[in-house]
Amino acid sequence: MSHKADRVAVVLNGNARQVTDELVESFDQLVESGDLFLSKSLDEAHRVALEIVEDGYPVVLTGGGDGTFVQMVTAITKEARRRSQEPPCFGLLKLGTGNSLAWTLGAGTSREGVFADLARLRHDSAHRDFRLIEVQGLLTPFAGAGFDALGLKHFHDVRSVVRHLPWLGKRASGAVSYAISIPTLTIPKLALRPRMQVRIVNRGAAERLDQNGQPFGPPIEQGEVIFEGACIAALVSTIPYWGFGVRVFPFADNRPANRFCLRVVATSPLHVAAHMLSVWKGTYRDEKLIDVYAEDVEFEFDEPNAIEIGGDPAGISHSMRARLHPDPIKLIDYAAS
Repeated sequence: MSHKADRVAVVLNGNARQVTDELVESFDQLVESGDLFLSKSLDEAHRVALEIVEDGYPVVLTGGGDGTFVQMVTAITKEARRRSQEPPCFGLLKLGTGNSLAWTLGAGTSREGVFADLARLRHDSAHRDFRLIEVQGLLTPFAGAGFDALGLKHFHDVRSVVRHLPWLGKRASGAVSYAISIPTLTIPKLALRPRMQVRIVNRGAAERLDQNGQPFGPPIEQGEVIFEGACIAALVSTIPYWGFGVRVFPFADNRPANRFCLRVVATSPLHVAAHMLSVWKGTYRDEKLIDVYAEDVEFEFDEPNAIEIGGDPAGISHSMRARLHPDPIKLIDYAAS
């Protein structure tokens, strides 16, 4: 193993809109030679992970959104544990589209803020233990099926068009594409098609929450059906945000350390659309909004459904298993740094 115990590895997603040649050059001047890694594919991500573990970096920063973080944390953690090594401490640079986890940790939003984060964290990496959810073999802060997966598809469709508009493309943020795609494509599509049919079975410890986020009723038994029927989304998360500061999981802040949030949105898409501001703020409440603290749940879909993991499309599946990973990762806390 190489000795880079005092170095920071920076991994950038070469496909992210904000990761330009100019930005890469700026980063290259900030970090020491050989500490900057550029990944544009899953194969490259695995190669980078092997190199980082082999060289023994104590801190790894990812830039390119939640999806980049998910891929790198999964690959690096698995390789480190395969070698019986302690995984490094992870941090995020806010360079991707959704950046839900970066919102949670208070990472810098501007380009100057990103560089300030990098400069500071090279010398100070105060961290906290953080639990991730294992979904289809990936370690992620959030995942789901239904509204979010469809919304991501529509977002990518709109962004590909917006990027090429001469009067808007360079100035448009990811939030602009979301603001266009959700009300014009996602909500109407959900309103016109049959809602997703899902059966959610509890496979671990779980408890239901009331509309104030307080546990109520007896614990949910293993093997018990938590929900069965039609909904527009079934989601899991250990963080409050779903990108751009949207508080889809308002009870995540108070969850027990050994639970994640499960939220089933069984309301109508038009009702959600009419309350979009309260959805954004995390104050949306409805009797058909089911919230649970859980540690292991299994989703069974009547028909193959699109799922998303960490904000990236993850294919079509008849089922999805979400389990809280037993080993926390060390995650840089910008507020504490």
